[in-house]
Amino acid sequence: MPSLTSVLTDRFAAALTQAFGEDFARRDPVIRSSQFADFQANVALPLAKELKSKPRDIAAQIVDNLDLDGVCETPEISGPGFINLTFTPEFLASTLTAGGVAAAPENTEPQTIAIDYSAPNVAKEMHVGHLRTTVVGDALARTHEFLGNTVIRQNHIGDWGTPFGMLIEHLLDVGVDSDEASEVSENPNAFYQAARAKFDSDEAFATRSRARVVKLQGGDEETLDLWTTLVGYSREYFNRIYSLLDVTLTDDDLAGESTYNDVLAEVCDELESKGLATISDGALCVFPDGFTGREGEPLPLIIRKSDGGYGYATTDLAAVRNRAVNLGVNRALYVVGTPQAMHFDMVFTVARAAGWLPETFSPEHVKIGNVLGSDGKILRTRSGAPLRLAELLEEAVTRAKATLSESSVDFEPAEADEVARIVGIGAVKYADLSVAHDTSYTFDLDRMLAPIGNTAPYLQYAGARIRSIGRKAEAEGVDASQVANAAISLGESAERELALSILGFADVVAEVAAGSTPHRLCTYLFDLAQAFTSFYEQCPVLIAETPELRDSRLRLSAIVLEVLQAGLGVLGIRVPERM
Repeated sequence: MPSLTSVLTDRFAAALTQAFGEDFARRDPVIRSSQFADFQANVALPLAKELKSKPRDIAAQIVDNLDLDGVCETPEISGPGFINLTFTPEFLASTLTAGGVAAAPENTEPQTIAIDYSAPNVAKEMHVGHLRTTVVGDALARTHEFLGNTVIRQNHIGDWGTPFGMLIEHLLDVGVDSDEASEVSENPNAFYQAARAKFDSDEAFATRSRARVVKLQGGDEETLDLWTTLVGYSREYFNRIYSLLDVTLTDDDLAGESTYNDVLAEVCDELESKGLATISDGALCVFPDGFTGREGEPLPLIIRKSDGGYGYATTDLAAVRNRAVNLGVNRALYVVGTPQAMHFDMVFTVARAAGWLPETFSPEHVKIGNVLGSDGKILRTRSGAPLRLAELLEEAVTRAKATLSESSVDFEPAEADEVARIVGIGAVKYADLSVAHDTSYTFDLDRMLAPIGNTAPYLQYAGARIRSIGRKAEAEGVDASQVANAAISLGESAERELALSILGFADVVAEVAAGSTPHRLCTYLFDLAQAFTSFYEQCPVLIAETPELRDSRLRLSAIVLEVLQAGLGVLGIRVPERM
């Protein structure tokens, strides 16, 4: 279904062509929401200078050629040349009844999007710092798929490098099939910390570990088998967390550092042959233009260390080259912490200079802010260690279950567990997604689980309430098929405001995809839920004055539920049947 703004844009394109010629058909009509009307078109202002005329005169010419019959009331020109646009209730009602309101707008130019997100480390537990990259990345993946784009998920896990020497040696010490080894799938930190302690205190173990790294990098078959075992244990752990979080990452999406190991030397050789990389203090470096240190000296991107080893920069260069050249994507989104901004700027600059990025390819760093504790600092345990993600999620579900126990709804035990999971996990994800991804936020379970305010439980309860209204209507003998085909009446202001809010869905989802801004969808859904609450309070549904009005309001409520479910689904959040 076309969005409201697309309907207006098409009408303005025709008007601009009529008024000023074909060259103006594709001009942006600059349509924005307005406090004075439903929308406001500001195109007359930028055109005035070009056409050497007064903005109000330009606006008048546009209005004279603007065919909005049956769509809007007569447009009004205000201020220096703003065109105020107010939809007719009949147009809004007919658009709602046409269906497809909760569907994605038509995608005439589908893209292929690679999204790099989550990226935990093998043999290490996921902590709260991984929450945002996982949740935001997954919401963006769902958004693009909803819009008809092809999404290639890239879970760039840390599965290669020098730590694996000590991890493999520790695995041999405890036994590949031992309980301690299998514990990696439940509590990876214990295994890692035990290996680290031995490495720091036992020189013989440290020597063996260093030798093991050489074997790993050299492709020794036995060492690779042991490495595969470790990665397998960690994969079980990752999948348990992903299942709890209800995110869409699978084993097929793993594209860790090891993926690029065989091409790192090739990447370095190519950059060197193109004159982009030079030896500096024994290391192979690229000095991309525009990057300098505190003293103004050129800033290096080290792609091969002086000892011959490779680092994150080399792997990331290999990854962006693969995504641009081999995967053929249009956009590559890197959902990674804000502190990595300069690193990715340098990587993208070097990749462009190397000629790896075609004009049709756009790499973008979706910057992720920190999760803070009540003290305003990065959320950690009392000992200063990063807080375990599983622990936070389990606590959210536990608290949600305690809250549900106070509900008037009589849940069966299994249903209570399921609803608590939906509400608790949804609350954590929504709190993360409802703030701009590049800002920090305070982790506060009490606020997240509150049934009021801009929270997931508030939105979920709105959906559950609509379902409850539907069940009551059915119990009272209302014909569901009759409601599904009922004419919609928008005689009350609250009904009209709700209709406008519903019909804004397509525009918001497109905006989220274009700007990688899931918080805008959260704001929209909160506004929609508030509009429904106002409608429900001001417009009796089941006790409406006439059966026709009752059915109209029931259908309007059902459409709200469709949009809430679709919108929250795009964010990776479900709506329970009852709350």
